[in-house]
Amino acid sequence: MSQQQRPSTAQSRSTTASVAASAGIGVFAGAIGYLLTYVLVGSEVSAEFGDGVADWKGVAWYYYNAHMVDIEVSGAVGSIGGSSTVDFIAQSGSTSATLLYALPPIVLLGAGALLATQWDVTDIGDAVIAGAPVTIGYAAVMGLGAIVAESSAERSLFGVETSGSIAPELLGAIVLGGLLYPLVFATGGAVLAAVRNSR
Repeated sequence: MSQQQRPSTAQSRSTTASVAASAGIGVFAGAIGYLLTYVLVGSEVSAEFGDGVADWKGVAWYYYNAHMVDIEVSGAVGSIGGSSTVDFIAQSGSTSATLLYALPPIVLLGAGALLATQWDVTDIGDAVIAGAPVTIGYAAVMGLGAIVAESSAERSLFGVETSGSIAPELLGAIVLGGLLYPLVFATGGAVLAAVRNSR
């Protein structure tokens, strides 16, 4: 009886390790995608925002836009306020900025393919199990990044308070960027690699 429990315990540890490794690759994929975004549009961000916004925050806004996540801009003068959304990539018109739309899918396809290749996955079901947990790490990066990428300012002019903020929409960052993108593309990359490995 105890011998029957050992294989399932070993298999449970192996599955736990696989999920943890996949989640770690998700964090890595998020970081690589951000760094590649910085390489592509870092100088454009510096020119556009100047000293008013830290470059790393401006690059983060482009990175979220590359995931189809809107950047929310809100402001208030006294008790009157409003908000709108902006897509910096669409407004940019530069070729390097437009390439950003392809960046998250390519990085995530590569992450899923890397896992499936590393683990020599040949079954599509196992490929899904290898690729889907990338979402855990990627969602953590996208959610935390949306919080830290907020920029806000408050001023008082002639006794009238003004305030403004700009940040990725948190729900969109988590659901669209953090969950949907890796579920589709990392899993897809793992499935493609599994098909290739089975030949």
